[in-house]
Amino acid sequence: MSTGASTGHPPAIVIDSHLHVWASPQQAAEKYPYFPGQEPTLPGHVDFLLQCMGEAGVDGALIVQPINHKFDHSYVTSVLRQYPSKFIGCCLANPAEDGTGVKQLEDLISKDGYRAVRFNPYLWPSGQLMTNEVGKAMFAKAGELGVPVGFMCMKGLDLHLSEIEELCTEFPSTVVLLDHLGFCKPPTNDEEDNVFLKLLTLSRFPQASIAAYQIHKLISVNVYTRCFLTVYVNSAALFRVSRHPYPYEDLSDILPKIVSSYGANRIMWGSDFPYVVPECGYKEAKEAVVQLIQRARLSSSELEWIMGRTVNQIFNSRLSSSS
Repeated sequence: MSTGASTGHPPAIVIDSHLHVWASPQQAAEKYPYFPGQEPTLPGHVDFLLQCMGEAGVDGALIVQPINHKFDHSYVTSVLRQYPSKFIGCCLANPAEDGTGVKQLEDLISKDGYRAVRFNPYLWPSGQLMTNEVGKAMFAKAGELGVPVGFMCMKGLDLHLSEIEELCTEFPSTVVLLDHLGFCKPPTNDEEDNVFLKLLTLSRFPQASIAAYQIHKLISVNVYTRCFLTVYVNSAALFRVSRHPYPYEDLSDILPKIVSSYGANRIMWGSDFPYVVPECGYKEAKEAVVQLIQRARLSSSELEWIMGRTVNQIFNSRLSSSS
């Protein structure tokens, strides 16, 4: 790979595939209240994000609905409307037992323009799985509407792998995103090796991909629908999966394996703003990913896919730095 990222040429466009925004305390008091018990402990309003993106040279982003506002999407919706060529949105699935979340999902996509949906298994009713009746209805609806479903497996990919595989098998027209590399750290024993291998074998679903390196959560998996299901991996928030401090050099050993399994066109970078800011800084998070790609001796073309081209392909978006 002699035409590697080490040539120093920046990618044509840089898109952050995974971050969050929430109202400032003043905005929360006046119009966009936080969900009780989920008040943020650090700033995450859009003006701060735009400042960070400008300093880092990031052109656009996918905003994931934060838990701080839970199922009230009004703040993120206002941001999407204010900056339509800068941001696209990922809503949060509401797995309420009465099934009202299915209609809410449809409205957020068809009326408010959201382009993806997040499944957080820890929001499901106690004792129930994402493969219950409501979960399958939302997953199927996402496929019907042409939006990817992202899975957030914070407590471990192995705890939810069977659910993801069942949904992918039963509904092959739904694109899948695996957030934060499934929270798989570089393996240090046989058990961790086995889980990491399972992450790699998810690439057999064409609708599944690894959404490029989000600076400290390393990888998220996204599923992109073509003729059949595709899984993508998202490398968001490297700090969440690395065992080392910034610049997370231990991840350079597993990146080539992920690229080999999925291909760079199924991997996306993401920052997990604003959580990344106190960890290493937003600009530094982006730079860490580029450094990992250089150490892995990937090509300049692979760099472009991971840093923006993949997310543009999945969402058929035209994000730019013009707004």
